[in-house]
Amino acid sequence: MISRIDLRGAAFPEGGIDRDLLPRAELDVEAALEKVRPICDDVRHRGTAALIDYAHRFDGVTIERVRVPAAALESALAGIDPAVRAALEESIRRARLVHRDQRRTDHTTQVVPGGTVTERWVPVERVGLYVPGGRSVYPSSVVMNVVPAQEAGVGSMAVASPPQAEFGGLPHPTILAACALLDVDEVYAAGGAQAVAMFAYGTEECRPVAMVTGPGNIWVAAAKRLLKGRIGIDAEAGPTEIAILADATADPVHVAADLISQAEHDPLAASVLVTDSEELAAAVEKELEVQVGATKHVEDRIRPALSGRQSGIVLVDGLEQGLAVVDAYAAEHLEVQTEDAAAVAARVRNAGAVFVGAFAPVSLGDYAAGSNHVLPTGGCACHSSGLSVQSFLRGIHVVDYSREALAEIAGHVVTLAEAEDLPAHGAAVKARFDWKVPPSK
Repeated sequence: MISRIDLRGAAFPEGGIDRDLLPRAELDVEAALEKVRPICDDVRHRGTAALIDYAHRFDGVTIERVRVPAAALESALAGIDPAVRAALEESIRRARLVHRDQRRTDHTTQVVPGGTVTERWVPVERVGLYVPGGRSVYPSSVVMNVVPAQEAGVGSMAVASPPQAEFGGLPHPTILAACALLDVDEVYAAGGAQAVAMFAYGTEECRPVAMVTGPGNIWVAAAKRLLKGRIGIDAEAGPTEIAILADATADPVHVAADLISQAEHDPLAASVLVTDSEELAAAVEKELEVQVGATKHVEDRIRPALSGRQSGIVLVDGLEQGLAVVDAYAAEHLEVQTEDAAAVAARVRNAGAVFVGAFAPVSLGDYAAGSNHVLPTGGCACHSSGLSVQSFLRGIHVVDYSREALAEIAGHVVTLAEAEDLPAHGAAVKARFDWKVPPSK
């Protein structure tokens, strides 16, 4: 069901492991660009009418308006299962605890007497938050998008989620209920590239935003890439992925269950085990057969995901090589199930989120750890972070110098301007001193 890659005895170059040796889903966002470009252009020019047409074409629903009425939000919250509501409320509470501590404070540095630089942290004015639909319903993604934006102080936010035929062309009612719980009243029944275009260009119903965040399929990722610059984005999130670094102390039942939990998302989801224990690898393979046979979504998602080229068991010589492999892979989610897991996890450099030990499965982070589950995929964790309060903040430097403080450094400024052959830069300083610049100290 799941393939093996044996790296034992392999010699790796000084620069590290070749990432092409590791399992990875094929995801050609560049090719998808040409398919989403006309969709985005259409939304730009026809606005709501285009969105209504695409709802019929892609989602199989007939809608008259894209914005969700306030009454639908209220009804969804009133009708939600009490147990689901309680779980969402606890998820929101824990997420607020973590994200509130991420807030930034302004800081002023006195460079010289009379010369200061202040870094101000200013929230993005308006954001569009995308919540996927389709194979599953993701109210948890409402929480993960909205809470950090609110804690950052974003003043205006809108949520988009695909319309559902089963619910009269509205997004799933649990998504609407989550929005209502979070006091988000601007919600749109729009999915895919067309939703990103709606946020970027605006329509008769939706004002344009400055930034779009949230996970989605390849069409959402392609639209983000296409429109980046007009809007800020968090990341081009692709199919979800888990890597598990485990040794002989790991429980194969836990490992198999966690691999399956990610495979459940999508046939392109990646489930990767990195271990130096052939005995554990064999035990996990047996457990996969047992557990997959007893779960849901086997043929349409789990089996294709586990048997695809993006998943596999990677055998390594030891912990050091295992750490090198997971750092090269840079997983969206990395579980560490080893002896002294906390110490091993502390050495990991590249991961969207790290889950330590036997009792911190990725599922916990998906819903109620307090961490954020909107994370970089496709190896992007080597340079990008997950969604946080910081994602919605901009640092602005405020420079405040007195005449005396400028005079002290003016000579150096003029010298550097002339060294770069930009004499007008220097002249802008000279003009403040009647062209008489005292020598810098």
